[in-house]
Amino acid sequence: MTVTSSQTTQADLERLKQLREAFDTMRAEIARVVIGQDTVIEELLMAIFARGHCILVGVPGLAKTLLVSTLSRVLSLTYKRIQFTPDLMPADITGTEVIQEDPITRERKFVFLRGPIFANMILADEINRTPPKTQAALLEAMQEHRVTVGGHPYPMAEPFFVLATQNPIEQEGTYPLPEAQLDRFMFMIVVTYPSPEEEVAIMKATTGGQQVELKPVLTGEDILKLQDIVRRIPVGEHVFRYAVALARATRPTEPEALDIVRECVSWGAGPRASQYLILGAKARAALYGRPYVTTSDVASVALPVLRHRIVTNFNAEAEGISADTIVQKLLERIPRPTDPDK
Repeated sequence: MTVTSSQTTQADLERLKQLREAFDTMRAEIARVVIGQDTVIEELLMAIFARGHCILVGVPGLAKTLLVSTLSRVLSLTYKRIQFTPDLMPADITGTEVIQEDPITRERKFVFLRGPIFANMILADEINRTPPKTQAALLEAMQEHRVTVGGHPYPMAEPFFVLATQNPIEQEGTYPLPEAQLDRFMFMIVVTYPSPEEEVAIMKATTGGQQVELKPVLTGEDILKLQDIVRRIPVGEHVFRYAVALARATRPTEPEALDIVRECVSWGAGPRASQYLILGAKARAALYGRPYVTTSDVASVALPVLRHRIVTNFNAEAEGISADTIVQKLLERIPRPTDPDK
């Protein structure tokens, strides 16, 4: 039975139905270009409808760049790719002021030339290959949806998303993102190898001459309206409590921390993790057409929300225990409240 509340109107329910249908259509369109990676696609869309940014981690050749560019076409958004290199400067991302002379009055004045960050969807390719000064050029845009140059703020086009990529196996000549910047990313999405069947399908699709024409499913205006509806989906008190319990259990100084956390974690997730657990759960419920959130929704987004917010120590490294292992233990051990019948 569908449950509504004072926060969820009939118009909202119609929009949720539209989002559910659009979700199925988007997955089908993306699958015409990107083979497999169903979980990655779902998590990317959850972040987009929750107004979050993502960082994708995977070895080269797993179609991370292709996935992001395909997604921008399906969502009918402007898209810019920024290749992060050691010599990239902040102005190469945000833009810079130049002096221009008026051809009639001969008066000189500063004019701002916008950088590639002024687009709906930004692919920050290999973000850990550029120095911290340049990495930090993204911070204001990600948090405030604007950049400040020469003392003047310049707002970003809405909707605005930063989707960054990282290669986990090459560490020479890289600059690991500081925890403060990693915390700005709603999800860290791990892109894995395809299955044998998927790899065969990839070879068949990419070694011929066929060109795929994608059909746009949603516009930027549609996305903004749907983002607003996602925010208005009501959440029960037990779901809030479960999200908080998961986040707090990652902190080794908390009394409820598990032994594995006390032994293997230096720093746990902050309050932003709790917020993103709820927002991710709301987005997941919305994508499946539900006007309510369950604890299963929270558990489903726990890995991408928490894995980059847990700082493991030497004990974890020596034992081969990753942040993902710790999150899985938390999901097994933290009691999950029973959702009331809907």
